[in-house]
Amino acid sequence: MPFGGGNKCGCCQKTVYFAEEVQCEGKSWHKSCFLCMVCKKNLDSTTVAVHVDEIYCKSCYGKKYGPKGYGFGGGAGTLSMDTGEGLGIKPEEQAPHRPTTNPNASMFAQKQGGSDVCPRCGKTVYAAEKVVGGGNSWHKGCFRCAKCGKGLESTTLADRDGEIFCKGCYAKNFGPKGFGFGQGAGALAHSQ
Repeated sequence: MPFGGGNKCGCCQKTVYFAEEVQCEGKSWHKSCFLCMVCKKNLDSTTVAVHVDEIYCKSCYGKKYGPKGYGFGGGAGTLSMDTGEGLGIKPEEQAPHRPTTNPNASMFAQKQGGSDVCPRCGKTVYAAEKVVGGGNSWHKGCFRCAKCGKGLESTTLADRDGEIFCKGCYAKNFGPKGFGFGQGAGALAHSQ
């Protein structure tokens, strides 16, 4: 305990006395300072989410650091386009999508001196950034659908001719066509 009677608050850096102390992750906070860093809601042990030295309510933490994309909607079957900008959360800038420029998509044609080469950008893929899918090694940032640019996982991709696609774009471009295959009035339309 530092000189001055108590620990320093994780928010305002002033002394926290026992009667007004809230502890979280080994730090002390004033009850009045134990607020979400984004929306300023009061927090308690069941509603706090910690990221490094910052505290958030679970909702703001999820918007800022949680998974993003299709399938991670706002609940009740809705797809939310809220990026959290109204709460002071800056959306991540994504690199522009570039289709694969490698004319030879075979895995063996992309080896240079024993190291893997990303088919999307043509640069060497090192082990720390390597994602394997569609028979090739990719950078994590390049492991995106060739049509819509959505980030992929090894379980959510479909590959064709050395290129990778999300299941939706693959079905739309290479799946069966005609009556009963999602092109009618009852189907979700996706325009680009």
